[in-house]
Amino acid sequence: MSESKDSPASSSASDDLGRLRAFSRSLPMALLKAREEVMAGFRPNLRAHSLTEQQWRALKALAQHDEMRAGQLARASLISMPSLTRILRTLEAQGLIRRRAEERDQRAALLSLTPAGHALVVAVSSGAELRYDQIAQAFGAERLEQLHLLLDELSRSLGK
Repeated sequence: MSESKDSPASSSASDDLGRLRAFSRSLPMALLKAREEVMAGFRPNLRAHSLTEQQWRALKALAQHDEMRAGQLARASLISMPSLTRILRTLEAQGLIRRRAEERDQRAALLSLTPAGHALVVAVSSGAELRYDQIAQAFGAERLEQLHLLLDELSRSLGK
């Protein structure tokens, strides 16, 4: 026998759904949507340089440091270690990064950009800056800076 719409089980399920946050007000969804809109403007530049988003994040993070261990790079670029291991193999085979043993711990490798890797970061960055200028013009430079500050604050307040 099926339950009517007015039965307690049906009413309870409906009440539960009524308490759900509206999909349009879901913070994870809003962040994903904004990320996709932002990245859509960066992807053509990355494709023009034959880079994936993750490869670019790894190269950009390495460009900010002289050398890094893989674990540091994974945290800085928000790439899982298994994915990063594959990415590093590819970037090394392309001559964009190099590894060297750490003096204090020969088991640990330090990663850095090669001159070719550095040149690629400079080339990709010039295209990326054009996109940043477009975003700042569309959204407002001041609001963009405020957004960066708010997102940093949100991350810190959630323990990241």
